[in-house]
Amino acid sequence: MIPDRSRTAYQESAAGLARRALGALRGTGGTAMVAEHVEQAEDPGAALAAVRILGADTFAPVLLTGEALPPQDAEAVALALTAFPPARDVTPAPPEGPEGPWVMAWRDWGTATLLALFDGGATGAPPTAPAPPPPPGAARSAASGGAEDWAGWSVRMGQLSTLALPALDGPVHDAARAAPLALARGATRAVLRRDYPTAARITRWLAWLRADGVSLALDPVPLAEHIEVMAGGDRVALDAAIARRLMAGG
Repeated sequence: MIPDRSRTAYQESAAGLARRALGALRGTGGTAMVAEHVEQAEDPGAALAAVRILGADTFAPVLLTGEALPPQDAEAVALALTAFPPARDVTPAPPEGPEGPWVMAWRDWGTATLLALFDGGATGAPPTAPAPPPPPGAARSAASGGAEDWAGWSVRMGQLSTLALPALDGPVHDAARAAPLALARGATRAVLRRDYPTAARITRWLAWLRADGVSLALDPVPLAEHIEVMAGGDRVALDAAIARRLMAGG
């Protein structure tokens, strides 16, 4: 288990990296923001862990602004995946397996896939990702009894929001395409509960779907604007900013 002190250091470093990514997305940050985060950190280990925590969103400013990825950033992400290597075993999807490792496996897949895209595959093939969360109404595992509803499913999809980026597409994205109404209901529910981190994550999927040409029952533009006004924290602000960029044609 990770000691509480280390966990706190990782979370604080991840918040700092999210703040750098937000600045880069808004055009107020410097270049090579990932490499700078690692090089300037008092605890390089925590900084590398932060890169893995932020995951594919380390590439968000590049994907959404059209800027070139600094080679130092690619090296920093590769170093983080070396220091904290993704699991190579296929992780069973919940409820057969624990949710945490399953979510991390998908997030690692997104990070490694984008890294391979930007560095020409020099880092090797991305890790094997597990099965995606089947959308409500689709075939579900016998263990779940077919009882998983749109609320629980949308929250789980929100945990995979770092995959809601251009240049990423796969089974999780197909699951989002298959249930846009469930995501709209999930985002609305989170806002009504004032759970803005969850609302921001699910709204990213709605923004990705809109950019993908999917018809939605809910306009995600005012939703993202509301979250930006009401929520606090760098991570939530980054999610909302990514959503707005996706809807603006990023």
